[in-house]
This record gives sequence, structure tokens and C-alpha cells, in this order.
Amino acid sequence: MSWDIIMHVNYCEQGQTIDEICQKAVKWGFDGVEFRRKRVHVNESVEEYLDAIEKGVKKYGLKTVIFGGPGASFTNPDPEKREADLNEMINFYKLASKRFNLTVCNTMAGSVVNPDKSIPPYEYDKHGSFAATEEQWKWAAEGFKVLGELAEELNFKFAFEVHMNYIHDLPQTTKKLVDMINVPSVGINLDYGNVVYFKNKPTLKEAIEVVKDKLYYVHLKNSVGLRDGSRFPTGLCEGEINHREYLKLLKENNYTGPICIEAPRSGDREWYAKQDIAYIKSVIEDIL
Repeated sequence: MSWDIIMHVNYCEQGQTIDEICQKAVKWGFDGVEFRRKRVHVNESVEEYLDAIEKGVKKYGLKTVIFGGPGASFTNPDPEKREADLNEMINFYKLASKRFNLTVCNTMAGSVVNPDKSIPPYEYDKHGSFAATEEQWKWAAEGFKVLGELAEELNFKFAFEVHMNYIHDLPQTTKKLVDMINVPSVGINLDYGNVVYFKNKPTLKEAIEVVKDKLYYVHLKNSVGLRDGSRFPTGLCEGEINHREYLKLLKENNYTGPICIEAPRSGDREWYAKQDIAYIKSVIEDIL
């Protein structure tokens, strides 16, 4: 058993070019990069963006390309917006699949904010699935039935990131959405680094047990809880999540998908990338 180690592009979103991102990822020992589906504040076409990535991948021998957010706003009550997002996603993945051997792509189905404006956005157990209407669940499932069928056709999988303030914000709610969609190519990206921000959270073992049959991807990051109830981002080896335990549980459950590490901290993220991959490779060497 072996896992591809993926670098989330947020380690290199401090002015680095796509060429530099590909070069650094290979140099630091990553198997691949999770790029965003599009870049913010960059004036480029989808084709230009994908061409630049393809050039860097071939130049430096990057093994794996994964795409992530933004996803589609299928929770938006405007049907024209939902349709536009669906068509944009279809177009992107058709073009991407011609350039890359896609295996799994991170995705999102739309954020949900409680209509009560007095509720702060960081009270996560009052937004997302907790505030979603039956219509929003239905719209999200309908949109990804179409995208799931496209993924089947193009031979890759979508994995919903378990993320606060989205309809798929906890392992059980994400599994609910995946079951509603009921397409083999649509599964789950377990980001336990997001799960720990909830008051009533499952343990690592419980979270994996909920999603394991549909676990296609994993994000890793870490943090520590503060006295006021907030959390402070840390390096992978420095927070409260025991990633040695995490990876052992993944091994016990025969997980074979990629593992992506993220940079939740500000500062010199290139240095953090080298620290984090050294730690996670050491853990993998110990347990495999």
C-alpha cells in the first residue's frame, strides 16, 4: 500500500507562478498538486489556465493533478445561477480531462448561511447543513447527479470536502448528500481539520466509520483550541489532531486514495510545506 502525497496549492499562493508551483512541489517531494478550479484576480481563460498547468506538469514531471474549489453554488435559490455553475463545471472538467489523467477532484456543492444575520459566521453549528432547506438539499443532489454522470464518463471521481458553512459540513451530512446523489463517482473528502471546529464532533475513528465506503480523498491540517472556544492553526505535527493515529486508521480501513496536506497558517508557507511533508513522510514510513 502507498499513498500519493498531494500539496494543496495554498502553500504557494504568495505570488508564485504556476511554473514555480510545479517545480517546487516536485523538488520538495510531493507526488502532485491540488490546484483550484480557477484563480482569483487573474485574467485568463480556462484554456490558458489549464495550458499553463499542463506545461509545468510536463516540464517537471509532476505525477498527479487534482482540482478543487470553487465548486458549484447549487444551494443558490436562483435557478439561472445554478444552471450557469453547472455548465461552467461541465466545460471545465471536459477540458481538464483532455489534458490530465484525473483520478479524484475535490469539490463543493454550495455554502449555506443562516438567514438570521445576528448569528456570527463562526458559529458553525447554526449554518451549513443545520440551516439548509429541503430545496437546497434537493438542488445540490440534482446538480451533482449530472456532474457524477460526467465523471463516470470521463473516468474520475468527485469528493465533497467536509467543510464548515457548506451543506456537507460534517461526515454524517456529507454522507447524506452522497447517498442522495447515489452515483458511484461521487464520494467524500474527509477534512478532519475542519471537523474539529464543531462543538459536537465525532472522533477520528467515528468520522472514518461514517464515510469509509465513500472515502475517496483526504485533507490534512492541524490546529489547537483556545480558551475562548476559537482555534489557532498550526503545523501538521503541532496541533491536537494526531495524524499518526489518523493514518493508522486509514490503513486499517484499506484507504488507497491520495492524501493532501494544507497550509492554514500565514507566513512563509514554502517553509511550512517542507516541514509538513517531512513529518507526514516520516509517519507514513513508520506505519506502512
